[in-house]
Amino acid sequence: MARAIPLTSLRRSLPKPVARRRTGWIFIIPSLVMIVLFALPLLALILRAAGSDFLISIAAPSALQALRVSLVTSTLSLCVTLLCGTPLAYLLARSQFPLKPWLETLIDLPIVLPPSVAGIALLMAFGRNGMVGPSLSLLGIHLPFTTAAVVMAQTFVSGPLYIRAARIGFTDVDVQLEEAATVEGANAWQLFREVMIPLAGTALLNGAILCWARALGEFGATILFAGNLEGVTQTMPLAVYIGLERDLAIALALSVMLVAVSILLLTSARRLERRED
Repeated sequence: MARAIPLTSLRRSLPKPVARRRTGWIFIIPSLVMIVLFALPLLALILRAAGSDFLISIAAPSALQALRVSLVTSTLSLCVTLLCGTPLAYLLARSQFPLKPWLETLIDLPIVLPPSVAGIALLMAFGRNGMVGPSLSLLGIHLPFTTAAVVMAQTFVSGPLYIRAARIGFTDVDVQLEEAATVEGANAWQLFREVMIPLAGTALLNGAILCWARALGEFGATILFAGNLEGVTQTMPLAVYIGLERDLAIALALSVMLVAVSILLLTSARRLERRED
């Protein structure tokens, strides 16, 4: 009776190029489907924008105002995240306290929430009839449909990306280095500034890039909480949405600009990852 040949032995006996050719097509064909799905819309967008007056459209007053609002608000959102999110990520990485898993879930939740849900949640909390809206009104503070509301919406949806990356970066720092710095007399602030920040710097910078890119492309939460006021709350994604009805050339030009900025940011993040490896 013939003895069955183990599958592992059969794989070892086959020449490597033959084995790769036989298994490669199983992965290549569905991979090509996904690549076409990702690449074809972007290619169509670029070709259609190239066929229009790109420079004239991008220099239109409404496009320049949307560009200005996007750059200002996304940069402010990143600054708020860096100032408040970095200490929070450090506490999550190096401290143990009750309900920590629940806090981590709370922070990661905006990553998976639909943007429209995030916008409604912000409106229910900080709107004029929201949870803290009346108290803010007594102080003369009205957040909805202002530039500050854009920053809050962007921070809400993009901040968790930075906090998550920073938390992983701080966690990867060797505990022995932290103990050695403490033995040498470093206080908590010196340890954080001179040891933790430099060693986790790549993760922090990578998280900041992703955070800024997400804030720049935010749409759903912004339009619900901040509205779409030209020159005040109208960011580039909102201008693209309005441009579909008013001026398609402006929508195409802003879309290509957002794609270009996203490619630049993602390429920078990939280079940081390769340098870290």
